[in-house]
Amino acid sequence: MGKMETEIGGFGRRVTADTVVIERLLPGTAARLWRYLTEPDLRRQWLAAGAFDLVPGGAIELVFRNNGLTPGDAPPPAGFERFGEESRLEGIVTECDPPHCLAYSWGRSETASHVRFDLVETGGNVRLTVTHSRLADPGAMINVSAGWHSHLDLLVARIDDREPDGFWRRFATLEPIYRERLSGI
Repeated sequence: MGKMETEIGGFGRRVTADTVVIERLLPGTAARLWRYLTEPDLRRQWLAAGAFDLVPGGAIELVFRNNGLTPGDAPPPAGFERFGEESRLEGIVTECDPPHCLAYSWGRSETASHVRFDLVETGGNVRLTVTHSRLADPGAMINVSAGWHSHLDLLVARIDDREPDGFWRRFATLEPIYRERLSGI
């Protein structure tokens, strides 16, 4: 089995100075997973609600309510409290090829980072690759990596129709691991 195969479901990895990639192998079809990326009611279960205009140049809004993702969860770790209550992020769709690719800016400024989701069907499953680029500094890369890892773990649980681990408990475990894994960047 190649390196990429063994890392699916594992930790994200830094691929350039400002880019992290994380992969998951999920059951089902790309069309089903596409719905979890694009439909607000399904996306809210693992990431954030909000409307998307699914055309290049279309507006997106992500409405995060991380404290409500997993009832009975621990509170946000120290320094992350502001990410627990409702927060909003606006961006612009840069690529939309249903159900294979969705990309958008993570914010609307000239220096906004970018997120790209690639979906490839393989043997009755879907390989989901999330690439987050243009990360401004090492702290952002660490936080984004632990955040995506935690959110994707929720997505896997939701698709598997099982109760997920607490979002904040998972993030609190992962953030120091990513800090160590990505140290020296």
